[in-house]
Amino acid sequence: MVAGPAQHAIAVALAERADRSRAWPGLDRRPPPPFQLVIVGDSAELARYTRGRAPGWGAGLAFPGVRTILVRADLPDLERTLQHELAHLVLRAEVRGGLPLWFEEGYASLAAGELGRLEGLEINLAVATGKVPSFQGLDGMLRGSSRSADLGYALAASAVAEIARHPVPGGLHRLLDRMHAGAGFTDALQDATGRSLDQFEEHWQRTLRRRYNLLTWLVAGGIWALIGASLGILVWLRRRSERPRRAALDLGWPPPPPQLSPDQDTGTDPVDRRPDMQ
Repeated sequence: MVAGPAQHAIAVALAERADRSRAWPGLDRRPPPPFQLVIVGDSAELARYTRGRAPGWGAGLAFPGVRTILVRADLPDLERTLQHELAHLVLRAEVRGGLPLWFEEGYASLAAGELGRLEGLEINLAVATGKVPSFQGLDGMLRGSSRSADLGYALAASAVAEIARHPVPGGLHRLLDRMHAGAGFTDALQDATGRSLDQFEEHWQRTLRRRYNLLTWLVAGGIWALIGASLGILVWLRRRSERPRRAALDLGWPPPPPQLSPDQDTGTDPVDRRPDMQ
């Protein structure tokens, strides 16, 4: 591990957690391969280490070729971040050949247990409004802004989870076994799901639309967001409609004080009347 004095305790705790055997999706239980863990202080330091290749919102980064993981110490949930990056190393140690970005990031998110956290109102609303991307579009989302990437990670994890739902002898085990033996991703996916890449993409999109429709978005909590937004709009419209009436009522108000002559009696006693001092 590589860490400055301020991050030394964090690095030790993460290294101890990483050195445990665990089951990975589609693989047997195993410890991660030996790797170098680098703890950086913030996004600026992460960008400096990676020569600007890390996005500003990135929490960590893995370089499977040199078995190195960088993790930012200034963000919460560091153990989950480390699990995500470790999944990249485990996956790359198992398979040969290239992997599409959506599968690689989706696998890491699934392995880190992030799917449940990512499946919130955003993915429900995105699917309910018809915004289900292609796999090519999903790769673009993962390279985009923080908001775009958050939704992209959730959708990518759901695609990998859909592969994992196929019963034995298909599913992730079959896909990773075939790639370990040297098959390309497209052929391995065909063996694992019985569908070509295009067919699986269409199947995944249909499954998402069926599972995450407008009703599930409302049940998941979207109804409260909708009610809150509606109330805000109604208050704004009410104030806007009452603006001319309020302006009319304010015209000439308050009235000017009466002009009294020196010898005119006001009919009231002063608040602070004191006897004359002789």
